[in-house]
Amino acid sequence: METQKLLDTIQSPRDLDDLTLPQLRQLAQEIREFLVDSISKTGGHLASNLGVVELTLAIHKVFHSPQDKILWDVGHQSYTHKILTGRKKDFATLRQEGGLSGFPKPEESPHDAFIAGHSSNSISAGYGIAKAFSLRGSERHVVTVIGDGSFTGGMVYEAFNNAGRNKDNLIVILNHNDMSISKNVGSFAKYLSTMRSKQSYLSFKKGLENLLNHFPFFGKLILKGLTKSKSLLKHWIYNTTFFEEMGFEYLGPVDGHNLKELIPALTTAKNIGGPVVVHVDTRKGKGYSFAEENPGAYHGVSCFDVETGNPDIAPQDSYSTVFGKELAHLGQNDPKICAITAAMKYGTGLQYFKERFRERFFDVGIAEQHAVTFAAGLASERYQPVFAVYSSFFQRGYDQIIHDCAIESTHVVFAIDRAGIVGDDGETHQGVFDTVFLNSIPNVTVYAPESYQELKFCLSQAIYRTPGVAALRYPRGAEQISHHLVCEEYRDYLYDGVVGAEKIVITFGRITENAAGAVYHLREQGEKISLLKLIRIIPLPEKILEIASRYQTIYFFEEGIKQGGIAQGFLSAMYENGYEGKIKIVALPKEFIKQGSIPSVLKRYGLDRESMEKTISSATEKTNVEGEE
Repeated sequence: METQKLLDTIQSPRDLDDLTLPQLRQLAQEIREFLVDSISKTGGHLASNLGVVELTLAIHKVFHSPQDKILWDVGHQSYTHKILTGRKKDFATLRQEGGLSGFPKPEESPHDAFIAGHSSNSISAGYGIAKAFSLRGSERHVVTVIGDGSFTGGMVYEAFNNAGRNKDNLIVILNHNDMSISKNVGSFAKYLSTMRSKQSYLSFKKGLENLLNHFPFFGKLILKGLTKSKSLLKHWIYNTTFFEEMGFEYLGPVDGHNLKELIPALTTAKNIGGPVVVHVDTRKGKGYSFAEENPGAYHGVSCFDVETGNPDIAPQDSYSTVFGKELAHLGQNDPKICAITAAMKYGTGLQYFKERFRERFFDVGIAEQHAVTFAAGLASERYQPVFAVYSSFFQRGYDQIIHDCAIESTHVVFAIDRAGIVGDDGETHQGVFDTVFLNSIPNVTVYAPESYQELKFCLSQAIYRTPGVAALRYPRGAEQISHHLVCEEYRDYLYDGVVGAEKIVITFGRITENAAGAVYHLREQGEKISLLKLIRIIPLPEKILEIASRYQTIYFFEEGIKQGGIAQGFLSAMYENGYEGKIKIVALPKEFIKQGSIPSVLKRYGLDRESMEKTISSATEKTNVEGEE
């Protein structure tokens, strides 16, 4: 009879209390096997989770969640935490509609102390929770787990600067694996590598304490004296006391895969009281050879074959790759073009530019605000920066877009990847706000290509023929176009008019495929409907107002938030020009869009072909202005 696995007996973190070190090591191995098998079927973040299995076990062994609060910066490394807190049974639904989120989510479990999805915010949030505990007189602890990649975000240092002033029970676990998504860059990464190479301090300190503890009276006196001089000793070994100068006690480096070291280190941090940094070294992808050898490729994966490590879907056929190759092509003849990424070189396709023009490629780390202003600085000296960034992360640079770029009409180009619905990653990653916040800023032009060819046209248009801030937004994944309304040369819009039609459909971007399918199918059934595809969406081409005014009913479909979006701006302009017909807007409501496959989410909000067809052919129009909410 097959022996029951330890993992099957774990229903809550307290089930770890009585496990021995050998049992915990066995459990770590079982968790790794479970993660590889499960993620191979659902997709998800693999390498980051394999790297923190022992660390998560040690945290839950030492601290008592949910009384003690555990925060995960970014959150893509929280799968073992979810398993230990009673959610193993739901892993078949990971990142699927109605299923388990791929990130910490307080509404999912009381063990998830704070939402995560973006980086560098965990210490600020953790300090807020720890301060709340102090104000209540509680001695509970807050533990934040943050990777060294997140230390390129300036918010981390703002948090350290404030949290170190007080004695709240905040424990920051610095998970040092030399990776964010792409390889870590910058001075802090070099600093941590130096610290890691000097583990002699921790070994020396442990050995000396063990020796002196054998002499109860004199040993304690000597230890007391040495404690007063420990800063000098650390400074001698590290040549810096960065964390301690910020007001934090420092422990480490500790082997993040050695439970015999981890558990005592975390226990010590817990007993110290006040702010503590525990520096832990881990290996991303630990225990699965393909992920260990290429952690960047296995950061976020689709389904893959466990035996070979081969993913089911090749990434070559995508807007990101087409953009990256085209920018490299333009860079060949234009030495002024510079490419910027915020730790997303491979995700945005910029590896092609880097391979050819290393001196003009800049990875600033997870620092989107800095990237925007850095680009503005380059542009002020007549270079042509192109910052490629996911829509959901572009939000972080909103102030810099206004203050450092748009006010002076600085010519910076933003390539906004993953615009629109992204699907499985859910609320924190949907790219549905960029049109709204860019629509509110003067001196900004935005293009929304649907096809690969249009993407190339728009990139050239943004770089060479657009003054001020220029952006092009394009979706995740591959081009899927079966209709004929595609640019052969750059145009602000494309119009397929029908003589005698009283209805017109207006849309842009990826969902043009759905709108065209609906329109052409209805035409086959005898309905007269015109179709207009926008390519420049901010500012709206004036000509489309004239075209639209010829129709009695206008349907505007938008894969973005309705309030403040492109369709609502169009509606306002039309009525200001005296339009008296009917306008129906179908766009995303002002809510956070939950996870689900892209086709499923589009259908949920009436943006799939069948729903569009039903909306267009509907005879029940009760009001002049309608919107899907």
